[in-house]
Amino acid sequence: MARAVVCAAICPLRDAPRRDAVQVDEALHGWEVEALEAAGPTWRRVRTDYRYEGWAEVSHLMPDVERTRRWAALPKRVVCRKTCADVLAGPDVRAPRLCTLPLGAVAAAGRTEADWAEAELADGRRGFVRAALLGRWPPEDPAALPPETLRRRLVDAAWAYWGSPYRWGGKTPWGVDCSGLVFMAYWLNGLVVWRDARLKPGFGLVEIPRGELAPGDALYFPGHVALYLGGGCYLHATGRAGQDGVAVNALDPGDPLYRPDLAQSLTQVGSYRGFHGG
Repeated sequence: MARAVVCAAICPLRDAPRRDAVQVDEALHGWEVEALEAAGPTWRRVRTDYRYEGWAEVSHLMPDVERTRRWAALPKRVVCRKTCADVLAGPDVRAPRLCTLPLGAVAAAGRTEADWAEAELADGRRGFVRAALLGRWPPEDPAALPPETLRRRLVDAAWAYWGSPYRWGGKTPWGVDCSGLVFMAYWLNGLVVWRDARLKPGFGLVEIPRGELAPGDALYFPGHVALYLGGGCYLHATGRAGQDGVAVNALDPGDPLYRPDLAQSLTQVGSYRGFHGG
């Protein structure tokens, strides 16, 4: 199957090959996808590495076989310390901006000198990023981490989206939906969960009893998912009027953040299988 690399900062994936079609997901810069069938010269159906499919504009992809192979072999860094990172033409905050990459985007890594890291974009352009904004990619093996450390990192990754507006199919601080938020919290820590608001066999989470709930676990409601923070509270992306984005709510009826419509409809708790000897 042919491979392609996302060369736009954000590549919307739609349910039909039209710009007015519903966005079902987003792939971020530097992510590799499988290129499936075409719909004319401007649209291509793609499948992500987490098996989600949608229609992408060809202009957002770099499908050249040799360049894709070269990209796959390059060392990478991921934007993970702030909501975004400017790629600049030189190692100076006054240098022209080549593009802005969102949290979770990947760039090819070059030398790091002082406060700056060289970064190559998927289209071949080279620039500089503040080194403090980038992290290792792939991340540290989650199975090698103490459970308490990994749980804390999952919660910290989700908090990075605090204040983001709600966007159906979104996966960045510029707009995120409920499953996009939970997906990215896990993905930034080297774990892959299903993109939709349900547990799916073959992915990284297993169902556990509600009484075993701990920070970093996923809470599933009908058509909705959240990340448990501890203390009876959870973080989620909601389109509900008055919240309109990433917000905190509670499971405890005595908490002022309690949302009965969710707390009373909790259907499943999902937890990383490595926490349970899986």
